Amino acid sequence: MPRTPTSVPVSATPPSGRRRGVLASLAAALLTLAASALTLTPSGASPAHAASTLNQVTGFGSNPGNLAMYSYVPQGLPQGAPLVVALHGCTQTATDYHNDSGWSKYADQWGFAVVYPQTSSANNSLSCFSWFDSTKDTRGNGEAASVAQMVSYAESHYGSDSHRVYVTGLSAGAGMTADLLADYPDVFAGGAIDSGLPAQCATAQSAASSCQMNNQNLTPAQWGDKVRNSDPGYSGPWPRVAIWQGTSDYTVYPVNATELRDQWTNAWGISQTASSTQTLTGGTTESIYNDSTGKPAVEMYSISGMGHGLAVDPGSGTAQCGSTGAYFLSYICSTYYTATFWGLNSSAPPTSTPSTTPSTTPSTTPTSTPPTTSTSSYPAQCFTANNYAQTVAGRAYQSGGYTYANGSNQNMGLWNVAVTHTLKETSPGYYVIADSGC
Repeated sequence: MPRTPTSVPVSATPPSGRRRGVLASLAAALLTLAASALTLTPSGASPAHAASTLNQVTGFGSNPGNLAMYSYVPQGLPQGAPLVVALHGCTQTATDYHNDSGWSKYADQWGFAVVYPQTSSANNSLSCFSWFDSTKDTRGNGEAASVAQMVSYAESHYGSDSHRVYVTGLSAGAGMTADLLADYPDVFAGGAIDSGLPAQCATAQSAASSCQMNNQNLTPAQWGDKVRNSDPGYSGPWPRVAIWQGTSDYTVYPVNATELRDQWTNAWGISQTASSTQTLTGGTTESIYNDSTGKPAVEMYSISGMGHGLAVDPGSGTAQCGSTGAYFLSYICSTYYTATFWGLNSSAPPTSTPSTTPSTTPSTTPTSTPPTTSTSSYPAQCFTANNYAQTVAGRAYQSGGYTYANGSNQNMGLWNVAVTHTLKETSPGYYVIADSGC
């Protein structure tokens, strides 16, 4: 993400029944203003890829942050569906993020709406969200308040489930995402910070560059206080947070991922030592930090060799998504893993609020004997493969480090190549465990 911002203040009232706004953007240092802009700004816009149509929404609120609202609502979306708020990076637009990030694919497949806030050069010379400005990225103020109003609009006009609202962003959009999660923990059930910074790392533009590039030498408790102080008096439950970071990112240095881990594990009151780790595709290492009930509260994904951007994995597989372009880098479909971490691959609402991520059982709480949907006319097929391969093939999905059969939601155990099952397709897209034979 380019590193040179300017911004615009204002304040507004948070949405009724929810109090948090969305996060602003990563902008960078005044130190290398002109030179950095030339170095970090892509030579051309992200290529235009075929994608579902976005609709611009006007009149969503007083809009103190001077943002534009775009939304994607799949046809026939029922009342009570989840909502994802997705914030672009510097020099990008809502259309770029919609076309290349992969969120529209899963919105169509799993049934949820997506809202894309968009800033502009009127707010910041590089169209960065103002994650570094306390007059614009704090609860009830500026861009954060505008995002909160967008959430309120979606809830009232699209029927979005107020307990299943999530926010994600890249770069400056990730910096704003972290701020929004801290500002509005009662609005957002979860978040994903892609190549971003800790909440409230900088409160003025002059401190932005230091946050991006340097260790701030704060303790986990000090980082956690920045979350707690963003909404004094709020004591939880906290959003479930995914952190994505490339090891070769020299715009937002990898130390930010460590600081984000410290910040959100401390807010949750859990250890900074991972409960488990596993290796994923694209040179990605996933570290999971469980809450007191054993559910993943924080997940950190470190992508070996990746620079600054959002990880995508173009292709038609279940766990593939997105298109490559400026700041969209081909490694792994981060959107897929983020969506399953939040439980968006399950159409049923969560059994508790706002947690939607299962550990040993999915949020749909399947019984040990799944409902029978097979018919005598359907030619049942069996597929034997490890859990990872079953997921990639689209016969199962991963959530919280575990694998579940599509349709029946039966728990298949840990999501890795060491566990093998036979799945029987009893009707189109409906699979049950059939290890005893087909």
